[in-house]
Amino acid sequence: MPDWDTLLAIVHIPAHRQRRVRARNRRLSQTVFVLEDDTDISRLVQHHLEASGFGVRVFGTPVNLVSDAERQPPALFLLDIMVPGGDGLDVCRRLRNHPALSTIPIIFLTARAGENERVLGLELGADDYITKPFATRELLARVKAVLRRFERPTTPSTITFEDVAIDASAMQLRVRGELTTTTATEFRLLDYLARHPGRVFSRDHLLDAVWGDARFVTPRSVDVYVRRIREKIETDPENPRYLKTVRGAGYRFEVPRQA
Repeated sequence: MPDWDTLLAIVHIPAHRQRRVRARNRRLSQTVFVLEDDTDISRLVQHHLEASGFGVRVFGTPVNLVSDAERQPPALFLLDIMVPGGDGLDVCRRLRNHPALSTIPIIFLTARAGENERVLGLELGADDYITKPFATRELLARVKAVLRRFERPTTPSTITFEDVAIDASAMQLRVRGELTTTTATEFRLLDYLARHPGRVFSRDHLLDAVWGDARFVTPRSVDVYVRRIREKIETDPENPRYLKTVRGAGYRFEVPRQA
């Protein structure tokens, strides 16, 4: 049986429609894990995600979520914060510390709308933060946007300098020979900066380049991620050799010259 690209070419479907078909075909193989104890909300979310071609598994409590994800990793986690038997923040923390699940994107879907909660979610590794009440069209748009952001880079080359290796094709970071766990957003930010050594980027530029249309991120978000990256690649994060702050301007990535 011909694959999708061959079939689309045979029936002469216009290019813009081909792109839509391919995107929907990708979503058919993607499952979203939803942690939500409100049955009305979970049914609403499930209905609209499934109508857009996603598979959905709903969890009313966090009890089996991580173990089920270990057996069949989803494409994305959609987490409420306030749920019985635990909370979404703790689940996010566990996922980000899990070697096999740490790079899967996480979106918080919660009634907690305060700035402190948003920053805490970001510091724990969330990739977007949607507050209730929400519009289903916006939810779908942001789920799709986050998944697009997590597609593998189009330049599958490896950048190596001193004790650091950034493998874009595998989305892996090695520091001093050891595989270092990163979230996909951390990896994309590091990869972007390392591919433009010596250039100064403002926080707003980095937000556009890495986060795109994620609405909950702010210039402060960039600072949080820079700190997290420094803790992973720098011997002394307080006195970084690679990821430099340019006061009043932004950040610059430097590759030290060989002696």
